[in-house]
Amino acid sequence: MVTLAACSKKEAVAPAPRPVVAVAVHADGSATAAASLPGEVQARYSTPLSFRVGGKIIERRVRLGDVVKNGQIVARLDPADAQKNAASAQAQLEAAQHSLVYAKQQLDRDQAQAKENLIAPAQLEQTTNAYASAAAQRDQAAQQAALSKDQLQYTTLSADHAGVITAEQADTGQNVSAGQAVYNLAWSGDIDVVCDVPESALAALSVGQTAQVTLAALPGRSFKARVRELSPAADPQSRTYRAKLTLDNPGPDVRLGMTADIALAAPSPSDSSADATGNSAANASASQNGSFTVPATALFHDGARPAVWVVRAADNALELRRVTVTRYNERTIVIGQGLKDGERVVLQGVHTVTAGEKVHVIPPLHPEDFAS
Repeated sequence: MVTLAACSKKEAVAPAPRPVVAVAVHADGSATAAASLPGEVQARYSTPLSFRVGGKIIERRVRLGDVVKNGQIVARLDPADAQKNAASAQAQLEAAQHSLVYAKQQLDRDQAQAKENLIAPAQLEQTTNAYASAAAQRDQAAQQAALSKDQLQYTTLSADHAGVITAEQADTGQNVSAGQAVYNLAWSGDIDVVCDVPESALAALSVGQTAQVTLAALPGRSFKARVRELSPAADPQSRTYRAKLTLDNPGPDVRLGMTADIALAAPSPSDSSADATGNSAANASASQNGSFTVPATALFHDGARPAVWVVRAADNALELRRVTVTRYNERTIVIGQGLKDGERVVLQGVHTVTAGEKVHVIPPLHPEDFAS
């Protein structure tokens, strides 16, 4: 009996379902979610102001936030060295000019004597060569004098466009090198709203498209903007595309650096009707279900596509579902396609589970933290 009991095989015990934090999601009620992106108000053109020569700053005439005009002097370098170089170059030019005058007089005499056969041809050649050398030295000295004069003018820094000073990068008494930024100038004129567009919202954006922009500092007001530029390649770090939208009639209340919210119309189902896989019908069906707001901790990735873990109602097994994210908020995301009303989505520990794994759903410890 002991021997038979020892030889008998024990049945394998099935592993207990793994507990996961998940909740049933419900549609927000909007039939077609619009993509909304955060942005920042910036000047269309912004350039650093720098001296073209090195030296010591002895005067700054503008400060941060000052409005400057085209050609207005904003800073000056110590001109002592540049003045000495200019004076030296001018003296060399005068000496070269005198040498040229003497060489011309000598050439005229030798040419007159050569006609009377009073000098040898070799002497005339030497005089002609001396005159050509003096002319070349005069031209070189003239160019050096002009360069020294320009360098003296470069000790004065002027604004090349009208605008506003947005940064100060050097102070009075500081030694700066040529090309080192002293100020940053934001040009007056067109104002842009710059945002980073994720791959999921890229289809809703194109050059020339209009959008509605709201500013946190100006509640109750909205501005119309037009997409001016869309980056052709994604940023290697964030994998987003930089977009620049030009505001129409922004007004003086719109200031640089304000945070903005850009509302883009979601792509209609007809835009993808040419998809050979029939995605247009799927998009239309998904748009009828509305959008779903879930915590950002629920976001996972299936390759390069965003996805979430869904608990199947039939067998409580996990399924990795690709979704379309239409909006990224601070702590939540808005899913426009891929989910159905009432499906259970895993909220925590999405990097520790596997597809097909049996789970036991438990509610979150603090449900109010996951309320949309």
